[in-house]
Amino acid sequence: MAKTAITADKLKVKVFADGADKAAMLQMYKNPLVRGFTTNPSLMRKAGVSDYQAFAKELVAAIPDRHLSCEVFSDDLDEMERQANLIKTWGKNVYVKIPVSNTKGATTYAMIRRLSEAGTQVNLTALFTNDQVTKAVAALGGLAPACISVFAGRIADAGIDPLPMLQKMLAEMAPHKNLEMIWASPREPYNVMQAHDIGCHIRIRTTGGSVLRDLEHIQIRVRELGLIVKHFFEMRDVPITIDRVTMKSAADVIVHSAGGHFSE
Repeated sequence: MAKTAITADKLKVKVFADGADKAAMLQMYKNPLVRGFTTNPSLMRKAGVSDYQAFAKELVAAIPDRHLSCEVFSDDLDEMERQANLIKTWGKNVYVKIPVSNTKGATTYAMIRRLSEAGTQVNLTALFTNDQVTKAVAALGGLAPACISVFAGRIADAGIDPLPMLQKMLAEMAPHKNLEMIWASPREPYNVMQAHDIGCHIRIRTTGGSVLRDLEHIQIRVRELGLIVKHFFEMRDVPITIDRVTMKSAADVIVHSAGGHFSE
């Protein structure tokens, strides 16, 4: 369990917001917790986006100083690479989001190697296994800045604890300073705390999800607890009696309890 309050100044990992609603993305841009944005063609279609390139360039202009991942939309590997070479020109903060394989099972490791050698910032997505991460690290390690997005939420949906896998993957990536891992498809605010503890970035939705909202509520509760504890500290020297029996200071009880909770 995280041992500190998850606030913008203490969070040691990046939170990425996933969506295609420009208004929602710009609203999240105001939140210091959100360090980058990702999108994909499916989300754009649902949001009614008809001109992918125009939409993406509007986002780059509106959000020029944070990570922005834009995904290729072809299932053909040659066309994917052509699109990747176009997308990378949209802005210095743009990462090209590429699936680890197409629908026919053909992998993209050789492609992302070529792209990374040419300076393209890649966000390799839809990874589920240690073997996939090993091959991704071999393709991307030591080259251009890159992200590896592991669908940890879906791994958990299958009844498998993703944490040991993620920790092993992070250890494998550690020697390569150009690589970052993103925990994709989180299911609850606690996943943000888990990601914080193991040093893995995390991706949330801009709309339709409650992870960020609930995380902000947790921050509020932590601040409220701090105010309560502060009040009892101020009152701890006041003797408390009930029916002439001196009771243990409420401050001692509250502080002890809070300290026990945060040490878990």
